[in-house]
Amino acid sequence: MKINLSGHHVEITEGIETIVQSKFQKVGSHYPDLMDLAVIIKVDRHEHSAEVSTHYQGASMSVTATDKDMYAAIQSTAKKLEAALSKRKGALLADRNEKPLGEPVENANITEESAEFLDEAANYSA
Repeated sequence: MKINLSGHHVEITEGIETIVQSKFQKVGSHYPDLMDLAVIIKVDRHEHSAEVSTHYQGASMSVTATDKDMYAAIQSTAKKLEAALSKRKGALLADRNEKPLGEPVENANITEESAEFLDEAANYSA
């Protein structure tokens, strides 16, 4: 998996790069179809935020987390990304997506009692 890391108002150090690689490689091992991530680390008025965007199974995903500690923001973003990917994977695997709607019933076996009941109901006048 390819991770594109960039920083806004912050210098990307070796430590930041290492923590980003370790957190998101773990997510990548759970979702092998995930090809690339765009990670943006920002610092605004003593608040650190991490934003991750990617494409997974035909859908664009973007998650953001903000914290006073940069490493906590990165960890929170990884957790949110894993939750979003899990939700997308579940939607793709759901049974409701595979069942055809309005499938006609063929060769319905109606017993004699049921047939008599239907005849009586059709002839019923109130």
